[in-house]
Amino acid sequence: MKSLTWFCLILFTALPVAAAVHTETVEYKQDSTVLEGYLAYDDALTGKRPGVLVVHEWKGITSYEKKRAEQLAALGYVAFAADIYGKGVRPATNEEAAKVSGMYRSDRGLMRQRALAGLDVLKGLGRTDAGRIAAIGYCFGGTTVLELARSGADVSGVVTFHGVLDTPIPADAKNIKGKILVLTGADDPFVPEAQRVAFQDEMEKAGVDWQMVLYGGAVHSFTNPASGNNPSTGIAYNEKADKRSWGAMRLFFNEIFK
Repeated sequence: MKSLTWFCLILFTALPVAAAVHTETVEYKQDSTVLEGYLAYDDALTGKRPGVLVVHEWKGITSYEKKRAEQLAALGYVAFAADIYGKGVRPATNEEAAKVSGMYRSDRGLMRQRALAGLDVLKGLGRTDAGRIAAIGYCFGGTTVLELARSGADVSGVVTFHGVLDTPIPADAKNIKGKILVLTGADDPFVPEAQRVAFQDEMEKAGVDWQMVLYGGAVHSFTNPASGNNPSTGIAYNEKADKRSWGAMRLFFNEIFK
């Protein structure tokens, strides 16, 4: 019995300790507009660590983006989900989301400013290593983090998950300082082949270090379970693509944060 007790003690000690993820809502501003982001980090870790900016889908910060921030925190990053729309602006329907997101798609300057405001918050946190920052985004957020990179923001890398790739000023790609990882569905009707080719040409002309991964059978919003399971609508969750894209992001982070 005594040996069994010691065995159990050793086994328990060897088990990894669960991350003590701390979360909080953070209010900040872009000019006079009040924004409300979501911060997550492992409270058990000490010292500075890489930061990851997370930008939301077209309905603003929801439980989905918060979950992603918490997952990143559990991996040891300081994660901050930025608010592009403004405090209290959370579209409830697809129609409302299309209208609100459309405002920023037609004003890439404002989109960039809102993303930069979130980046400033992340860099200013005492736990963040400001020299090792990445930005990731989903759908609308994927477009936003690409615009953040095109603005010349000082980030080590950007990951866009099923985000639209076009931009009104392709020449701004010359401003990109970090590496780019595009994770997109091969059958995404919102990111057709012509758009992918134009993006590749944009990156090549600017001499950007970029990668693009296509997931067969995946359509738009393939990482979000709330997207449903009917690919014929053009929007659907794809579990394989979700897991593979998250893994690709982690490998990318290992590269840029080494």
